Amino acid sequence: MKFIKFTFGLLIIACFSHQINAQSSSDKKPDLNLAFAKRSYTTTSINDLDPIKIDGIIDDDAWDAVEWTSDYVEWEPDNNTDPSQQTKMKIVYDSRNLYVAFRCYEPDPEKIIQRMGRRDDFPGDWIELNIDSYNDDRTAFSFTTSVSGVKGDEFISNNGNFDSSWNPIWYVKTNIDEEGWTAELRIPLSQLRFSNDKDQVWGIQSTRRYFSKEERSTWQPVPANPAGWVSSFGELRGLKNLEPQKQLEIQPYTVTKYKSYEQEAGNPYRDGNDEDLTVGLDAKIGITNDLTVDLTINPDFGQVDADPGAVTLDGFEIFFQERRPFFVENKSVFDYRFTDSQNNLFFSRRIGRSPQGQAFGPGVVYADSPVNTTILGAAKFSGKTENGWTIGVLESVTAKEYAGVINTNGEEDEVLVEPLTNYFVGRVQKDFNDRNSYVGTMFTATHRNIEDDLTFLHTQAFSGGLDFKHNWKDRTYYLEGHSVISHVRGSKEAILNTQNSIVHLFQRTDADHVEVDPNRTSLTGTGGRLEFGKGGGGNWRYRAGGKWISPELETNDIGFLRQADDIRQYAGVNRLFTRPTSWFRRANIGIEQSSVFDFEGNYNRMQYELRSSINYKNNWWSEFGAAHKPRIFVNSFLRGGPRWRFNEENYWFLFSGTDQRKKLSFRAGYVHAQAKQNAFGLRRYVVGTNYQPLNALNLSLELEYEQNPSKTQYITERSFNGAARYILGQIDQETLSATLRVNYSINPNLSIQYYGQPFIFKADYSNLNFVQDATARDINKRISWYGDDQIAFENNSYLIDENRDNIIDYSVSNPDFTFVQFRSNLVARWEYIPGSEIFFVWSQGVTGLGDVDNDFSAIVDNQLLRQRPQNTFLIKATYRFIL
Repeated sequence: MKFIKFTFGLLIIACFSHQINAQSSSDKKPDLNLAFAKRSYTTTSINDLDPIKIDGIIDDDAWDAVEWTSDYVEWEPDNNTDPSQQTKMKIVYDSRNLYVAFRCYEPDPEKIIQRMGRRDDFPGDWIELNIDSYNDDRTAFSFTTSVSGVKGDEFISNNGNFDSSWNPIWYVKTNIDEEGWTAELRIPLSQLRFSNDKDQVWGIQSTRRYFSKEERSTWQPVPANPAGWVSSFGELRGLKNLEPQKQLEIQPYTVTKYKSYEQEAGNPYRDGNDEDLTVGLDAKIGITNDLTVDLTINPDFGQVDADPGAVTLDGFEIFFQERRPFFVENKSVFDYRFTDSQNNLFFSRRIGRSPQGQAFGPGVVYADSPVNTTILGAAKFSGKTENGWTIGVLESVTAKEYAGVINTNGEEDEVLVEPLTNYFVGRVQKDFNDRNSYVGTMFTATHRNIEDDLTFLHTQAFSGGLDFKHNWKDRTYYLEGHSVISHVRGSKEAILNTQNSIVHLFQRTDADHVEVDPNRTSLTGTGGRLEFGKGGGGNWRYRAGGKWISPELETNDIGFLRQADDIRQYAGVNRLFTRPTSWFRRANIGIEQSSVFDFEGNYNRMQYELRSSINYKNNWWSEFGAAHKPRIFVNSFLRGGPRWRFNEENYWFLFSGTDQRKKLSFRAGYVHAQAKQNAFGLRRYVVGTNYQPLNALNLSLELEYEQNPSKTQYITERSFNGAARYILGQIDQETLSATLRVNYSINPNLSIQYYGQPFIFKADYSNLNFVQDATARDINKRISWYGDDQIAFENNSYLIDENRDNIIDYSVSNPDFTFVQFRSNLVARWEYIPGSEIFFVWSQGVTGLGDVDNDFSAIVDNQLLRQRPQNTFLIKATYRFIL
């Protein structure tokens, strides 16, 4: 209750201080509640005129066919006021292209920041055009160019979700003159989607970033807190007799790879080097102007950025972002997050995953297991029609995978580690109610050709869902919901494994609502979410909702589900401060309350949380948050044992940084958590810097150190006198990582990028104990510590004589470990013509175990610097044919 009073007190103080500042400047500011009238610009065709040459100099006669449009209005930080520098725009078109010209005024050339970067970096000063070519108020195409000529392109979905994975082919040139800088764009109509109406109206918006003052101005005035982005666009008129363009692109590729590593004596699979040559084909075919098929044969699904180092001790799968180009592009069509940002009916990294079978077995001496499953082919059919249908279909087949093995008698053999598998995903959404609402559905299916060695896998897995969102009162309020259902089939072994997995834990000893049935051959479960809130209008935002995941829901064959058997309620409110004052540009503060139950009705968690952020007048920034968790019960902590109670916890964090536009900027943060009775804690320190010594060169370094001690870290389960004994231990857990990124952009089409990250994780256990009463409030009643006469350490194991009869009752292997990893990538990328690229890649990697008794410097010296890394050299070339 004290925390709630404190939180609301902060909120009232913040609102009061803001009101004082607002009153002091009310005579200078317009009324921000006034209506923002929709603007309109009329273009014209230039089919009968000479083509426009894209050179950044706006001197072609065809530009005289239309007038400039100007009067941009500041959006951030000082909404609805005149910008520091004005901008002008022209738009014309012919039968195949849309042409756009911008003049960005800036009489002082030193204030024009010409930083270089890779595609979608958005460096320095830039200008952007958004095109809602269906005028549906939900989807749009975004084209951005910096003053240095760096392109950025994004697909906008759901009225404001920007997806930079979309990479169309278009052309841009910029120029600097005595008035400022200019840009010319040529956007092929084949890269857009629009109707075949003779007279069309498109939604448009243009945004300029004025870097020297970190200012955004827009052609169509937008409130500081719009209910949606696309729905606030102005209009582009004058588009007559446009013919939709069907897209046809074919992109073959070849990859040459050489890998070197330390030879392993006697192991023919580790002879010191490997070589590989791969060819494949990607294609994009426009079935109609609305719908496109993407095909890939023997795809290269390599990724430039390596996954960050991570270790988990809770038994759950670690979630990594998708980075493979085929799946990243247009990923928003297949997105179906039904409870939070991770739980999703479709998790594309399941396709091509590491084989799930084990190569090592009785009599196997050496094994050569594939890192990933081979994807024989994949196809996507996706798009959005003019009448509001969004459609997505994905089909992929992965091959049977074998691991080569050598037995004790020296004979070579093969072991099946992954079956032939078919994956299918279907997604449909329909807009209605004048584009203010939508309803949709999704279906997934996984089919495996199971053979004897892989009966632990599901033979079939299906999931489906229905979702909707309804907005009203100019999209100020919304109601949205998701529902899902899953059904998996398999052998008794496969379904038993699912029941006993960390996601489900049907074997929990204190759960009456679930039980393990070894004869089951299928499982069916449900889940979903329902939420109501205020998403626009004014300075207040709030939401309230609930979500559930039944114990039998299982989506991990092609989706991602962290934990089932979960019911949650949540409610939150945010106050936004968007009118600049004498000391800040923007700020917000919010509070949220949530509670968690399981399907037996157990009350597992209560949490109160405060979050706030502020952007100061000098563009420095701070973020602060705190949480109070008076009740924490976890069903999964004892891996199938009874519910476990954690001590009451308090948590807070503070991050702050300097102006990120400067050539040298810094950021630092601290996270602190502490439970009562010192049961556990967290101390995380983060320090980062970004340095831009040249417009073409950017360097960033982030260091992170974390301590996460606990008196009760789960180790294992043993049996004592016929009962389960859950063994825990005190852990001193430390993590150290450093992430270095170097980007050198010679020009917008030629860049060199380096990524490197050493990662060290130490887990040092001591003071072993066992569970006495898993739900006791007092930690001294929850566990019992072994006495000196009960436990001994010999031959790297703990020997435990619990009843003190001088006979060892059970033993526990020493759980201490240190995980060490170093990953780096050096990538040179050259887009020699639009859409066609050559990559030169050098990757290094070291992975191993260290000595937990060593300090970090010794671990770095012994396990990183003194180890021979694995080197991979790769050349990839693509060529895109546009037909």
